[in-house]
Amino acid sequence: MGGCCVGAVGKSRSALKSGVKRLVARTGFDIVRSTDNRGGVDEFIPFEATMRAARSAGLSVGDYIDEVMNGTPGATRSTIEELAARGVFAAGPDTVLEIGPGSGRYLELTLKECAPGRYEIYETAQPWADHLVETFGVVARPVAGFSLAPTPDASVDLVLAHKVFNTLTFLGTSRYFLEMARVVRPGGRIVFDAMTETCLGPDTMRAWAAEGGTGHDSYPAALPRGTCVDLFASLGCELEGSFLAPMGVGTTEVLVFAKAT
Repeated sequence: MGGCCVGAVGKSRSALKSGVKRLVARTGFDIVRSTDNRGGVDEFIPFEATMRAARSAGLSVGDYIDEVMNGTPGATRSTIEELAARGVFAAGPDTVLEIGPGSGRYLELTLKECAPGRYEIYETAQPWADHLVETFGVVARPVAGFSLAPTPDASVDLVLAHKVFNTLTFLGTSRYFLEMARVVRPGGRIVFDAMTETCLGPDTMRAWAAEGGTGHDSYPAALPRGTCVDLFASLGCELEGSFLAPMGVGTTEVLVFAKAT
């Protein structure tokens, strides 16, 4: 997983983030608190300031977040392309559900890969949720705890969550996992990423300890890979494959499950 170069990468990203902080301070950009903290990071990317900053940089919101804010150019696109290569969109899912789409950078590219008749989102940041509804015609479901209760059993072809479970507590993540398995139909797929032991070599752990942000020590949250696989297997969902994607100073593992028919 390239742990030998993580220290150098961490230093360069630290310098980049420091520069970004100085830039956004001059433009009035800041992180604001969510009104619905569900057991993890209690901050999210502000809507208006991010839109302004992306326009000023001449970038789409997704590219701005990847390139400038996260220092991981092309990360979103490469993840969606890898999922497409693995056939996740090949069956033409008619109903898609995404947990925590945030700015919609994964959502937008997903819609380019498939044309679902219905795309549901569960998003706690209301300005972003409103923007996604207006821009992409998705259906925003009310968020209550870690539940997908408004979505019926076995009604979704593809369930997605990108960069969500590394920000939540173990209990919150576990409850969402159970809900994801409940709402996916037989033959459907579940896709999410988690910081598993595959992503946590000694050098990476040192880099996270040095580069991790202050004020939100719950991020990033790690999950044992075997625990994820065993839980979903008990719920009738088989692991089809996985791959690594960039996150912060390290990586996160994207897991693809298929619900038994």
